[in-house]
Amino acid sequence: MNKKRNQAIIALIAIILLLIIFGSKMFYKINPGERAIIFRQFTSGLDTSNIYNPGFQVVAPWNDFTIYNVKEQTTEESMDVLDKNGLSLDLHVSVRFNPVFHKIPHLHQQFGVEYVNLLVKPEARSIVRQVAGRYTAEEIFSTKRSEVESTIIKEADIKLKLNYVDMRALLIRSIKLPDDIRQAIENKLTQEQEALAYQFKLEKEKSEALRKKIQAEGEAAANNIVNNSLTPNLLKMRGIEATLKLSESSNSKVVVIGGKDGMPIILGNQ
Repeated sequence: MNKKRNQAIIALIAIILLLIIFGSKMFYKINPGERAIIFRQFTSGLDTSNIYNPGFQVVAPWNDFTIYNVKEQTTEESMDVLDKNGLSLDLHVSVRFNPVFHKIPHLHQQFGVEYVNLLVKPEARSIVRQVAGRYTAEEIFSTKRSEVESTIIKEADIKLKLNYVDMRALLIRSIKLPDDIRQAIENKLTQEQEALAYQFKLEKEKSEALRKKIQAEGEAAANNIVNNSLTPNLLKMRGIEATLKLSESSNSKVVVIGGKDGMPIILGNQ
């Protein structure tokens, strides 16, 4: 009995030692926003068919178990680029991306866990330089900045997707130009804004003048219609109607028939 008990104790101690030694290579916790792949070095090699989802996993200690962060990530890059005219610009950009979930084994096979430094950053720098070379400094700095960004995103996304990475966004954080070039561009933009403001003012004044002209023409036309309709007979008739209404008033008065132009004359006081 003692011999069996000693053997059991030795076996238990051996298991505990193995767990202590290999525990970190056997038990894994995959957090939300992570996925994992396995490399079975003594059998089938890299498993490209199975991807491990969040949860607790037990793996044989001789296999390699690699966990990938699949959440959206951001990397920032500062670089020198040349514009369409060969002018040097300093661009600071931020790139948002994430690996394609179901393609992690292939990404691992080609680039490994260093895919950000081996793939994302070099490709982003290359495409930023290519796109910047199609525009002038002024366009990149102001007039077509959003177009430059969207073009970079479109071309980078195509390239990165071929390598199992999704490009989410690219933002030009800052653009540093030589001081004289920057000042010249800013002065030009200011002048353009002032010209637009002046043009708007002219258009507004023209619209107001046209409105007044139309109003005046309308009033003149209305007066002309009224004047043409006021014949002597109509005026006499309206005068008689007004006299009759006044004669019905309780105030004392004297109505004289046959005044000027045959119109009645009302005399009297209250």
